[in-house]
Amino acid sequence: MKDVYVHPTAVVEKTAKIGKGTKIWHFAHVREDVEIGENCVLGHAVYVDKGVKIGSRVKLENKANVYQGVEIEDDVFVGPDVTLTNDLYPRSFNTSWKASPTIVKQGASIGAGTVVICGKTIGEYAMIGAGSVVTNDIPSHTLAYGNPAKIMGMICKCGRKLAKDKKQKEFVLMRCPRCGEKLKVPLVEFAKILRK
Repeated sequence: MKDVYVHPTAVVEKTAKIGKGTKIWHFAHVREDVEIGENCVLGHAVYVDKGVKIGSRVKLENKANVYQGVEIEDDVFVGPDVTLTNDLYPRSFNTSWKASPTIVKQGASIGAGTVVICGKTIGEYAMIGAGSVVTNDIPSHTLAYGNPAKIMGMICKCGRKLAKDKKQKEFVLMRCPRCGEKLKVPLVEFAKILRK
């Protein structure tokens, strides 16, 4: 693998495809048929199960576990000790189980120690607080935390909470007090998000 750094203690199976500029650190294990994009970082003791797809510029912190059936898009942050599961009905003796797909959309962040129950979608630029248990889909640009994780507000790409700027007939205009970015949210969608 050209232009890829793999620490001598890491195990990367031969059928894994790793993009240039990616670094795989101590004791990580990347299984068969995994696809990892460019300029990613896989920290100490990260486990990536077979067939997982990971985009570019993704950071998997120490001891993150990403199981079969998970897809992670570009620019995602996965904190230390996060587990993305793949089986809703786990039994050690079940030989016919199928992975339930989970998608983590572009720019999302998942805080340390979070468990994501399989079959869920974490939306673009969503942020999950540390120690959460994700049991439902998390919409784009939302902040969610707790056990089970509940939506606690809307956030900007920069990760700060958005403030309501203007309410119009068909949408709510949200503004970031830190970077000034604005987000136009349809009123119907806004109401749905706040009900969750």
